[in-house]
Amino acid sequence: MSDPRSAAPGHRVVVIDAGVGNLGNLMRALAHLGAEAELTVDPEVVAGARCLVLPGVGAFRPPRENLRGEMETAVRRALDAGAYLLGICVGYQLLFDASDEFGSTDGLGLLPGQVQRLPDGVSLPQIGWNQLVDVRDEHPLFRGLEAGSHFYFVHTYAPLEVPESAVLARAKHGTTFVAVAGRDRVFGTQFHPEKSGANGLRLIENFLEMAHEADSSH
Repeated sequence: MSDPRSAAPGHRVVVIDAGVGNLGNLMRALAHLGAEAELTVDPEVVAGARCLVLPGVGAFRPPRENLRGEMETAVRRALDAGAYLLGICVGYQLLFDASDEFGSTDGLGLLPGQVQRLPDGVSLPQIGWNQLVDVRDEHPLFRGLEAGSHFYFVHTYAPLEVPESAVLARAKHGTTFVAVAGRDRVFGTQFHPEKSGANGLRLIENFLEMAHEADSSH
């Protein structure tokens, strides 16, 4: 696999700050790839973006509440105008219909499915490297990645009920859960690609390329 260093020069990406912190690794990963990344809490910047990343850490509800109102409207405006969106970890969970964490909370409903607690009997949260299985290898998000690639996870909840049409890869921890999902121009990963070494950089690069190629065609 080639080194993804500076593989996305000039690719512009807007990172949505949902108020949950821990964004340094992601911003460094984007800079490493040569992308022009902007971290923002401004709904107008989000609405005008062509490439969006929604990161998140911790519990589901705080960032969900932070997104309500103008920011959620801005995300939908951007998507309606042709933007691409990548959710990471809790940012990924927020894309779904709802989460059971601390009682049922509605999600953004951009991907179909329910986020639920992983089963007892295994260490929770899952912290560390895990292997993707059932990968839809032909999808451009996995371009250049070898079968059985490992990524870095930190989570207790995960999407467990997702229509097969939106499932791009799974992983196993106590049960089989959806580790990567996507529909139309909305994608997400339960793992942290920005903490997953060369594999994670490759996946981020692939997402940026997909968004850039689509934008260049218009």
